[in-house]
Amino acid sequence: YRLVVILAFVVLAGQLWRLQIVKGEQYRLMADRNRFRLVPLDAPRGVIYDRHGRILVRNVPSFSVTIVPAYLPQDEAEEMAVFARLSALLGIPASSATASPVGGIAPRKGIKEMVEEARKVAPYAPVTIKTNVDRETVFIIEEEHLDLPGVLIEVDPTRQYPTGALTSHVIGYMGPIPRERAEDYRKRGYDLNDKVGLTGVELSFEEELRGEKGCKYIEVDAAGREVRQVGDPHPPQPGHNLVLTLDLDLQQFMAEALRRGMEAAGSESGVAIAMNPKTGEVLGMVSLPSYDNNLFSGGISAEDYARLSSDPHHPLVNHAISGQYPPGSTIKPVHAAAALKEGVVDRDTTLTCQGIMWLPNKYFPEDPELAQPFYCWIHKYGRGHGSLNIVQAIAHSCDIFFYQLAGGFEDFEGLGLERLAHYARLFGLGERTGIDLPGESAGLVPSKQWKWLNYHENWATGDTYNVAIGQGFILVTPLQMLNATVAIANGGTLYRPQIVYQVTDADGHVVKAFAPEVIRKVPVSENNLAIVREGMRAAVEWGTAQRANLEGVTVAGKTGTAEYPGPLDEKGNLPTHAWFVAFAPVEDPEIALVVFVAGGGEGTTTAVPIAAEILRYYFGLPEPEPAS
Repeated sequence: YRLVVILAFVVLAGQLWRLQIVKGEQYRLMADRNRFRLVPLDAPRGVIYDRHGRILVRNVPSFSVTIVPAYLPQDEAEEMAVFARLSALLGIPASSATASPVGGIAPRKGIKEMVEEARKVAPYAPVTIKTNVDRETVFIIEEEHLDLPGVLIEVDPTRQYPTGALTSHVIGYMGPIPRERAEDYRKRGYDLNDKVGLTGVELSFEEELRGEKGCKYIEVDAAGREVRQVGDPHPPQPGHNLVLTLDLDLQQFMAEALRRGMEAAGSESGVAIAMNPKTGEVLGMVSLPSYDNNLFSGGISAEDYARLSSDPHHPLVNHAISGQYPPGSTIKPVHAAAALKEGVVDRDTTLTCQGIMWLPNKYFPEDPELAQPFYCWIHKYGRGHGSLNIVQAIAHSCDIFFYQLAGGFEDFEGLGLERLAHYARLFGLGERTGIDLPGESAGLVPSKQWKWLNYHENWATGDTYNVAIGQGFILVTPLQMLNATVAIANGGTLYRPQIVYQVTDADGHVVKAFAPEVIRKVPVSENNLAIVREGMRAAVEWGTAQRANLEGVTVAGKTGTAEYPGPLDEKGNLPTHAWFVAFAPVEDPEIALVVFVAGGGEGTTTAVPIAAEILRYYFGLPEPEPAS
């Protein structure tokens, strides 16, 4: 018996020696890992202001429910009871097995699956179950924390967009890291649970806005809740702030004026952009329809996202930079500048418009029945413009003058496609402007090779005629068309459009100031550009844009009415987009505008009045007296 007791004590002593001496350090580390936790501290993201210091984006506290897998009950039934209670409180399936498909879509991932995925990778790291949880639910979870081991409440900064849909296409929104870019973000120091900018300046200035995370060591209890802080924390470094070039008041008025004009024309989509011609700063950028980016702040619902993404008018798309449309006659000043530079015409050259022009068949030029007709817009009134010089042609937007100027006719040699395309590209068409917003389209300046590759057809003179009046294959974005107009207004400087004015730190000190960035100087003389500006001023004084002739401010502009494929009207005409580009005052331009109304009819009747409203507001002019 004594021997048994002695052996028991020996075994017990050996076990104590093994646990405390041999394995002591290992178990101490395991206990510390259970007891101590390194908690990352998110950095406050930078705030965004307009050019006058008004807040466009700020951070507000938001509650998230997280689970630390290692602190969940070991018993599977008890663990599922925790998941079931959270499911009832948060409206999330306890597991995918208990979720029902919605609309034929597979059920979303349940709490159990989220936890199991995290447990395999980092069992002591909290996994986010739901963000943007309301306060009442948070209070219930805190009250029941003894029955919900491993469940924690975290306070996160969430983006709030006070101006919502008014600026959403410029500001953008944040969301989870896209799966296809997860590795790229991981290499840049992001955690996979982080949120990042996905569109707008939230994306293009992600590095400036994000800040630097901090951390703290805490001691936790058996349920994984913080007991005390251990050691000194490493505080996070706030992200930098952005000061945009936008004027919020102007933006608001532009949106209202555009919406009124669209409603009057029965249009569902439109764009208005204002720019400073001396710097390239974007003063206002409106794309309608828009969307409320606050929907994305706490994680957008499947229903809201489906509604936005299935809308045929694409509210999630910034049509100002991504929409590609035929420019119609707004491109004529660019072609006029090219023709003056190349000596195809001068200030006094006249060409004749009879309302219709017959282009002979190149294989049977003597057969008049095979000739192809090309019409001027005025032909519908049963007449032509007669003899015009280039100023008059711009003012009256004469199609036949520009057919001949671009493609030639009879003994008159026009620019030809190559020179036409060359100058269009010099004015920034067919390439992205480089604005600091994601999703910009390049547009299209067609060539003979392009047509052959895409249609397996040779380029014809009629194709050149169509490009001459902004129809056919040529496509532009509204921002490109405005940028080209700015280059005409300011004497030939093509700017990279600027959307951010300054980057500042949390104390308001300027970290980076953005100076105007010149893409190129367009090689057209000031004298020739002055002739083009004279034509655009004449368009407003006595031409196609007289509704923009404001008392007290000299306005120059160019209308555009661009056909596009669609149902014919009762007269057999294709539907048209309405365009207008303008700048003022002509002597020393302060503002340049583009107004585009999709399916809005004629630029003269739809786009010009919208631009006139915006210009009156900008210059503080009174509204005109209503006609009696």
